[in-house]
Amino acid sequence: MAEELRLSKGKIWQGIFAVSGIMTTLVIYGVLQEKLMRVPYGDNKEYFKFSLFLVFCNRITTSVVSAATLIASKKALDPVAPVYKYCLISVSNILTTTCQYEALKYVSFPVQTLAKCAKMIPVMVWGTLIMQKTYRGRDYLFAFLVTIGCSIFILYPSGYEISPYNKGRENTVWGVSLMIGYLGFDGFTSTFQDKLFKGYDMDIHNQIFYTTTCSCILSLTGLILQGNLILAIDFVVRHNDCLFDIALLSTVATASQFFISYTIRTFGALTFATIMTTRQLVSILLSCVWFAHPLTWEQSIGAAVVFGSLYAKTFMRKEPPKAPLDTEDIENKASSPLKPNPQ
Repeated sequence: MAEELRLSKGKIWQGIFAVSGIMTTLVIYGVLQEKLMRVPYGDNKEYFKFSLFLVFCNRITTSVVSAATLIASKKALDPVAPVYKYCLISVSNILTTTCQYEALKYVSFPVQTLAKCAKMIPVMVWGTLIMQKTYRGRDYLFAFLVTIGCSIFILYPSGYEISPYNKGRENTVWGVSLMIGYLGFDGFTSTFQDKLFKGYDMDIHNQIFYTTTCSCILSLTGLILQGNLILAIDFVVRHNDCLFDIALLSTVATASQFFISYTIRTFGALTFATIMTTRQLVSILLSCVWFAHPLTWEQSIGAAVVFGSLYAKTFMRKEPPKAPLDTEDIENKASSPLKPNPQ
């Protein structure tokens, strides 16, 4: 009895550690995204416009940490799959992340976060095309409900939401187009990662290292070709608080990988999916309070439809075998009908 009580207490503390780690890192990550792209810096009220620079900083931090992990665990740094396949994931992932940051110039963070929940449909489309997967009628029903809820949330914005870039109402055609691009590229990224894991005996950190290293090279090349590298560096040199925000953003993005993998290994994908859905809800509520985003009653109904469908899908799904996963792939799949890969 004493041994069972001790194990039970240990599990509770593990749960507290996992939940607090995921919620803290990813909620901070979400708030920092919005602050960097929508809040001006300095006395002259300058906006940080170099979203590709954020991608570069995030990826180089993750690349260094994943390389250190491989070396510390005495695992080989050699690529398992052809390098071009890692690059394909990198290109898609860069486009995904860039669309995500750029969309924040035109739509609010609550709209962006809720729109991410609609990724089930593109994931199902890519899964059918690339992996020849089939889905149950229940999967299509939840995807339809979530899409309807997201559409309501986007189509009925508050008239008081103003974009800091175009001085007009939120949810412009360009902002919605960027979110559609995000969903499409994101669905491809996660599906191709799934295919790569299934086709090769690949360590998680091996894929993270090569995909993020390719992303570093590609994003740096893009910055140089656009002529934005020097401008971005000059901006963060002039605004030390912006440099701090970027460093913290990269740190929490990398730290979240540890907590996500730990949660999957300890509690399984079902618990993780529930935590991730809750995290999205908390992020939206915190953004509404912190950045004063007004919500209409239609948006409240849309959010209720989305999160109600996600929670129902989560609790109706059977728990798959526990296994460490790839962080970005896990977060992408948390609101998709696919089971997570063996962050």
